[in-house]
Amino acid sequence: MTRNTDDPERRLGSHQQVRVAAAGVEYTAGHKNMMQLIQLRWFAVIGQLTTIAGANLVYDIRLPLVPMLQVLACLIAFNVASHLRWHEVRYVRNTELFMALLVDVAILTSQLYLSGGATNPFAFLFLLQVILSAVLLRPAYAWTFVLITASCLAGLSRHYLPLPLALDHERGIESLYVQGLLICFMLNAALLVFFITRITANLRAGDAQLANLRQRAAEEEHVVRMGLLASGAAHELGTPLATLSVILGDWKRMPEFSRNPELLEEIGEMQVQLKRCKAIVSGILLSAGEARGESSVKTTIRTFLDELAREWQGSRPVVAFAYHNAIGADLPVVFDETLKQMVCNVLDNALEASPDWVGMDAMREDGHLILRVTDRGPGFDPAVLAQLGKPYNSTKGRPGSGLGLFLVVNVARTLGGTVAARNRDDGNEPGKGGGGAAVTIRLPLSAIALDKNALNERG
Repeated sequence: MTRNTDDPERRLGSHQQVRVAAAGVEYTAGHKNMMQLIQLRWFAVIGQLTTIAGANLVYDIRLPLVPMLQVLACLIAFNVASHLRWHEVRYVRNTELFMALLVDVAILTSQLYLSGGATNPFAFLFLLQVILSAVLLRPAYAWTFVLITASCLAGLSRHYLPLPLALDHERGIESLYVQGLLICFMLNAALLVFFITRITANLRAGDAQLANLRQRAAEEEHVVRMGLLASGAAHELGTPLATLSVILGDWKRMPEFSRNPELLEEIGEMQVQLKRCKAIVSGILLSAGEARGESSVKTTIRTFLDELAREWQGSRPVVAFAYHNAIGADLPVVFDETLKQMVCNVLDNALEASPDWVGMDAMREDGHLILRVTDRGPGFDPAVLAQLGKPYNSTKGRPGSGLGLFLVVNVARTLGGTVAARNRDDGNEPGKGGGGAAVTIRLPLSAIALDKNALNERG
């Protein structure tokens, strides 16, 4: 294949790849959370404007408007700059979230300093910042944030510009201070429910993506172990197969056998089967990555598929094989035994389920090679379809069964393609018989194309 299996990135261990991918998932989730903070900051701008205007116009509380509006202008400028930066940059680290929250605390502290300090009922907005830090940041950053906000609140209890607001708690709801506390509580509660719900949804999505990455790494590691086992077994089988080939050649020339046509025919059949065994062993070694450069063959996509179908039909006891090649314009490609074995694996599974009839359709669609293998067997069990491509996902009940489609899915995924399976319905495929299963392999032609310019012109 055109993909280079010797690429250094391909040699990374599964766990190392997961760590790299996990960092990317964390940074992507951080970007979504940063955008949530920017949106929350716009709510803060509106809230501060409303509060300042209401205090002056409704309650006739005289506030230092010029410095408070200057602080508000700084908040607006910072948020605009944040939006411009993080709209382009897609990865946000935990440190950058921490610094963004620190700016919010600095703005809140400045506004509280200008309006009563710790005696301002809106001082409890510090709790909103602390809760956000607990959700968004790592524990070390979150605890640091707790210390910073506590220090700010302690400082505001000693240093602040007095707020002309009577602390007349005995008036209950009629007290301006109590009303401010209620408004502060409702703001905290509403903003927390709204934004924490969205932030936790981002975190859950990131966790699900990480779980999927770990599952894929485990599956790929499983494939590597199987490849090593198969490669070792293939090497071990090479010597006895070569010995058997020599012995059969000697038998064929011995007078005792050469004068007996029946024995000669059986020896010939044994040599044919032995040759097939050696081809299988060679294929295993090629699939494991050994001598892959020597196995690459330049051909065309129509020739490759036609020869594959003819060879498979001639070597399997299938009663009827319906092969239809609708590729259209031919395309130069380069392939090795891995792709051939992948297709044959799907055909073998179909043959096992439906010995009387197997079908294969080949077509070209949107720059992809589409191979659809169908049969008239009992179809897939719903549990197998739900876990398509998982190792040992089979209802056959035999040791080691369920690895066929698992290997097919992994080979297709390596080439940038996909594998889909379903049970057939009479209405969906008229004229082809009812029942059975269909497996569709979709591979990008760019993964096997020899002439990229031809692919662009014809694709």
